[in-house]
Amino acid sequence: MIRVLIADDEALMRAGIRLILENADEVRIVAEAQDAHEAVEACRAHPVDVALLDIRMPGDGIAALAEITRHSPRTRVVMLTAFGEEPTVASALRAGAHGYLLKDTGPRDLIDAVRRAAAGEPVLAPQVTRQLIEFRARPGHGSDTAARRIADLTPTELDVLRLLGTGLSNAGIAAQLHLSPGTIKAHISNILTRTDCTNRVQAAVLAQEAGLLD
Repeated sequence: MIRVLIADDEALMRAGIRLILENADEVRIVAEAQDAHEAVEACRAHPVDVALLDIRMPGDGIAALAEITRHSPRTRVVMLTAFGEEPTVASALRAGAHGYLLKDTGPRDLIDAVRRAAAGEPVLAPQVTRQLIEFRARPGHGSDTAARRIADLTPTELDVLRLLGTGLSNAGIAAQLHLSPGTIKAHISNILTRTDCTNRVQAAVLAQEAGLLD
């Protein structure tokens, strides 16, 4: 059973997400919240596997993310965003979010995203990923630091990091590189350790900042 928290200040948005997720047999909504404080308290009061947080809800969604990450490290936090919020999305990913979704994500994609997040996989909305990459490519957003962080990775690890940056799962990366999923998992573990990333999504952002997706 995947236990989910829905946090958004719009009651209709919460109701819509609940309606969609209740169609998945293995998903159970354990709590709802309308602001950052309620979201943090809900994660303290209930075991939550996946928290869906509105980035711009009252009290600051990113602040709630930081608190939940600190006090409930097993909870996978996926931020809900409107189109065109690249700087805020980047801040959320740096703060430890496991992914981000557009608020108009379709029902099947939303259910799939919750399942993937619960399994520890990154959840990266393709449309926002493209926006984030373009944002990083603008003058003043290059990162020499990112290049230094990946300098010691092996060629295979760089290939894994590049594919991870596109949002592929372990199985997808394994298929692309003709390696086993177990080998890919080991490579990703090494990449996280050697680049000082706390999760796969931060590694995906690093891949973008380092220019591996250019």
